[in-house]
Amino acid sequence: MQEFWFYIQLGLNHVLDINAYDHILFLSALAVPFTFKSWREVVFLATVFTITHCLSLVLSAFEIVIIDVPLIEFLIPVTIVITAIFNILYQKMVQGEKNIVFHVVATAFFGLIHGFGFSNYFKMLVAGEEERIMPLLGFALGIEISQVIIVLCVLLLAYVLQSKMKIKQSVYILTASGLILLITIPLLYATFLW
Repeated sequence: MQEFWFYIQLGLNHVLDINAYDHILFLSALAVPFTFKSWREVVFLATVFTITHCLSLVLSAFEIVIIDVPLIEFLIPVTIVITAIFNILYQKMVQGEKNIVFHVVATAFFGLIHGFGFSNYFKMLVAGEEERIMPLLGFALGIEISQVIIVLCVLLLAYVLQSKMKIKQSVYILTASGLILLITIPLLYATFLW
């Protein structure tokens, strides 16, 4: 049980590490358009992300699918940029045309990419070890707990800014998505496949 807890902590620390802010940026971009009122949609998207990213984590950890690390490192900031841009464009859509179909499809695809990104770190952790199931479950659980923490923080920030400080939701989404884009551009440049 102590080893399982160790891998949970590694998963938590991997996502919540400020030096690995790409995970935080993506989850923030994913949660920005939502509020506590739409918690069901956020939970559904988080579940889709969890399922797909665990799938690619397992496929990569057991070397069923092998993807070039530099490609994944480049695609992760691409997913952040696309999500932030979509948030901005989503604000321009007529209310009756809005739905979360794109969110679901994009979240599933981006979950696969992020899972392959997590798998690189995980494979380094268990290199040379025979047992991978329990470490994988612990690591995935730690990642999921950290994702819930980040999404809750973004929803709480949205609540405070929109309800208490009376900032319009559209202004919040545009500003937050714009900031996420600005922060991601150097990461995109640093990982670009030259």
